[in-house]
Amino acid sequence: MIPANPPDAARERYVRNITAVWRSATADQEQRGRAWYRTAHELADMMTGGNPQAGAGVIAALSANKSWSENIRLARQACESGLSGGHFTDALTKAAKILAGADPTEVLPMTRKTGHFYRCIANPSDPDAVVIDRHAHDIAVGETYGNRDRGLSNPRRYTALAHCYREAALRLGELPSTVQAVTWVVHTERLAGTGTRRPRTGP
Repeated sequence: MIPANPPDAARERYVRNITAVWRSATADQEQRGRAWYRTAHELADMMTGGNPQAGAGVIAALSANKSWSENIRLARQACESGLSGGHFTDALTKAAKILAGADPTEVLPMTRKTGHFYRCIANPSDPDAVVIDRHAHDIAVGETYGNRDRGLSNPRRYTALAHCYREAALRLGELPSTVQAVTWVVHTERLAGTGTRRPRTGP
């Protein structure tokens, strides 16, 4: 597990790892990564009949440990008829509160992955939000951890890695979420078929 507060030399290495993966993207991978959060935003808008913030909140609330296709299936069902199962009670409760009119920022853990996922979907142009999942971690660290604990529940470690993505984005002249999404596409497609773990179909 990397330090919760990596030294400057390690942070610089992480930034360089991120930019190297970015630069290895094919034109098709870059296009798909750039479109990812915009497409998710459109889905959030459609499933709520014009309230993308609520839709993004429901998607984010139901995202933990789910593939993208399953995440969207559950979110659609929640928006259309409500959910009584299919996820942890905490996730179901959060989704229900958001659909009842609660502000997602008051329901979701905004300093962690779920909150950043919400922000990226609700506003694909957010200049600061960046999702640090297991793949984003491995891209930055330069090592595939597989099922080993990455310690991303530690807010300092999450913040440190998010900062590295923001620094990489600054150097590349891109949004942090765009850098994360494009590198995610590259990395997960490299993993596909290796038996490490089957990738989800979205960041």
